Amino acid sequence: MKITETAIADVWVLDPTVHGDDRGYFMESFRASYFIERGVDIPFVQDNQSKSVQGTLRGLHYQLTYPQGKLIRVISGEVFDVAVDLRQGSSSYGHWVGERLSADNRRQLWVPPGFAHGFYVISNMAELAYKCTAYYHPEDDRCITWNDPDIGVQWPLLFPNPLLSSRDLNGVALRKASTFP
Repeated sequence: MKITETAIADVWVLDPTVHGDDRGYFMESFRASYFIERGVDIPFVQDNQSKSVQGTLRGLHYQLTYPQGKLIRVISGEVFDVAVDLRQGSSSYGHWVGERLSADNRRQLWVPPGFAHGFYVISNMAELAYKCTAYYHPEDDRCITWNDPDIGVQWPLLFPNPLLSSRDLNGVALRKASTFP
């Protein structure tokens, strides 16, 4: 597996080695030793799967008391996946990185604890599967507005108004959000 740092060094893009022939393919989607070799020895405790239609934008979500690291991959369709650094004191605080993840490119994004996460569905439909390093705690769920000008994510919007949940419509600005010390 090829692991590449992004503009924010703690966020990685993982490109698996795919062994394929006319019957199909095989690939490793996760190997703990790759993370341990890079100083990340956090067990994954929960797997999630999400399905969304084109134009859906989910995020920017995070948990403050129970921060989650997430290893995200798309198993059907294509999304633009985003991580925003919420670690106060970090040289990349408030900065974001985004990657196109698709079932075709099989690319994954490692979003460490201390980051907000969001994605926008580019294809007609997309399904994401992601591993988490902490359990979901609804009472700890936080949301920063997807279009916060202080962050400036350049979403590849297909329509002027993305499809948003009420939670995402009511996200707060980064400057008003509780973030990680």
